[in-house]
Amino acid sequence: MSFLLERDALNGKQGKAIITIDGENKELFQCKKLQTDAEFTEADFKVVGTVLVQKKTTGVNLTGTMTIYYGTPIFIKMVQEYVKSGKIPYFDLQVENDDPSTSVGKQTVLLTNCKLQKVPLAILDADTEFLEEEVGFSFTGIEVLDWFKDPDQVG
Repeated sequence: MSFLLERDALNGKQGKAIITIDGENKELFQCKKLQTDAEFTEADFKVVGTVLVQKKTTGVNLTGTMTIYYGTPIFIKMVQEYVKSGKIPYFDLQVENDDPSTSVGKQTVLLTNCKLQKVPLAILDADTEFLEEEVGFSFTGIEVLDWFKDPDQVG
């Protein structure tokens, strides 16, 4: 019987995110949480002879959010650039999971043609010790540069 050993559970703090804007790489040290999603869109597919409504995949939406500690001007500068010039800034985002205590290795995912969807511009909050902001974005490309090892082949 196979199962995941605790030593191969990934520590979510072990990794990094690197943003590339206009050819310049910046590590997002202030990143607290980052998640990207592929959400498939579907359309109903109905045929005569059955009451079953099937679902046909018709596309995919690639989106993400990052929770970062407030006080980093990268994203507000992008909004300001768009407001002033009308040109939307694009960026690439490289996300690496690398917990050296596991035997599954590291995984590096490159997200390309990212653009902002939602950025807080100013925040005040008397109920918190650390200000955080959630930045939403979409992207059109994904490339896995390094894959985790198959869990059935480690250990």
